[in-house]
Order: sequence, then C-alpha cells, then structure tokens
Amino acid sequence: MKSEHHKVQLEVCSNSVASALAAQEGGAFRVELCDNLGDGGTTPSYGEITVARKLLNIKLYVLVRPRGGDFLYSDLEFETMKADIRFCTETGCDGIVIGILNADGGVDTKRCAELVDLAKAAGLGVTFHRAFDMCADMDAALEDIVNLGCERILTSGGKSTAIEGIHTLAHLAEKAAGRIIIMPGAGVNETTVADLVEFTGAREIHSSAKKEVKSKMLYRNDHILMGHSETDEYSYTQTDVERVREIIRLANW
Repeated sequence: MKSEHHKVQLEVCSNSVASALAAQEGGAFRVELCDNLGDGGTTPSYGEITVARKLLNIKLYVLVRPRGGDFLYSDLEFETMKADIRFCTETGCDGIVIGILNADGGVDTKRCAELVDLAKAAGLGVTFHRAFDMCADMDAALEDIVNLGCERILTSGGKSTAIEGIHTLAHLAEKAAGRIIIMPGAGVNETTVADLVEFTGAREIHSSAKKEVKSKMLYRNDHILMGHSETDEYSYTQTDVERVREIIRLANW
C-alpha cells in the first residue's frame, strides 16, 4: 500500500449531481462536473452546478466547454465560456476545466489566459483538459500551459485511452518536472489504473467510474431514437460508488 503522504487521488468525471454524490461517497478527492459524456463532455446546466455545490463537501471543478467537436471557438462561444466561468465563481465552485486551441493545433494562449485570469481573480483553480491531446506539439503545449498558470493537464497522452498513451504520459510527467500535475484520463478503470500509476508516477487520476442504469419506465416506445447518446432511451450512465472505491484502492496498492 502507498503511504498516506503519497496517496493517489481520484477525480471523477461526473455527468450529473447523482454521479457527483456517488463520487463523493466512494472517496473521490474532486469532481469534474460536466454533461454529455458521449460528446466528450460539455458545460453542465446552472441548475446542476448550483445543486452540486450545495450538496458536495469535496472539491467541485466545472467543465467549461460550450459544445462537442473541436476546440477552435467562435467569439460567441468564447463569450459564453466567460459567462459560465463568472457563474462558477458566483456559485462558489473550486475550479474550472478549460482548453482552447488555435487552428494550427497550438494552445490559444491569449484566450486561455483571459479565462485563467477570470478564474484566478476569484480564487478558482484551473485544469487544462484533453484539448491538450489534440495539439500538434505536446511538448510546446505543455510549456504554454505551465506559463498560463494552470494547476494540471488532463491527458491521455494523445491517444484514445490513457493506457495507449502511457509512454507519452511518462514522458510528459518527466518534462513537467513538478511544475504542473499530469493527470491521466480516458479509459482509466479497474484494469488499467495500477499500471498507469506505476509507470507514469501519477498522483492524480481521472475516471468516470460509471455504470449503466436501467430505466424504470413501464411504457416504452421502441420505434424511436431521440438522439445519438451512449445508451438507448431506456437507460443512462451514472457514476458507481463501488467502482470509485475500487479504482482508488487499486491506484494505491
């Protein structure tokens, strides 16, 4: 077992208040509250943020991402992001999760700096999310993000899952040299977490720890699809308390 001093902490990517509460019950250190996990996550509603803040005792970070797709945003989307950050500061959140790129695959340092300054002025921390994995040069992006003053980078090492990007994650941790936290995320589960921690030296990890929940609806219309979700219309995903506990246990073994 790892000592308490070196304990690996779990951030849970929570797609609802219910998921956030399950994360807390399971022993998560921090929640990243978001919506639309099927799109890689988008900003949750004001209601979700407000209720989550009211009920959570652990740290609450909110994803500030106006839509799925790429990380090249219009002026309108940028204004929306700033408005969302202002709401997070008013609600008493602990931090935000951001990422904006330029068309050439570099970090948009000018716009990101504006968002970081907005958050830090209110005492909020900042995580740079997996937009980092879409950068043309991750070493250069790492330096830009360190200079922005972000606390950590959530990354899969430029691959679809963290375990696929494990060598890059180890390289990034070495390059970071304690200046910023490299937090592996994407496909982090009971099977992969111990290897990721061992090989990369990660002290923070990121997982949704989710399971499928079946609908209690008695009447069902099976002739319609309402969208392109991860599940059908009669199930949804939610963070599972026991999965959170097990991932934390295995990370610290």
